[in-house]
Amino acid sequence: MIDKKTSRLRRAKKTRFKIRELKVERLSVNRTPRHIYAQVLTSDGSRVLVSASTLDKELRSGSTGNIDAATKVGALIAERAKSAGITKVAFDRSGFRYHGRVKALADAARENGLEF
Repeated sequence: MIDKKTSRLRRAKKTRFKIRELKVERLSVNRTPRHIYAQVLTSDGSRVLVSASTLDKELRSGSTGNIDAATKVGALIAERAKSAGITKVAFDRSGFRYHGRVKALADAARENGLEF
């Protein structure tokens, strides 16, 4: 029997392979019950260009495992990516369903200038 995590990682691998074919920067999202993390990686996935998470000093106050926190992380990653000269990315949800915190982060990143 395949467990939940194995299924998620299998879905993530398929997405990452497709993004690597496209040769664009990748906005990767990871979530845990307590925090949410976002990174913009190079097209081959070898280097992290910018990152943001609920562990950052300016976002750490208050609750970190909810939609509001994910929205703030999305806005921050978009701001940092724009300052690094990145405007177009491919969204990698790491096998997580596109709803709740993952969707909130993606919407906030789009509203603040990232294209995907």
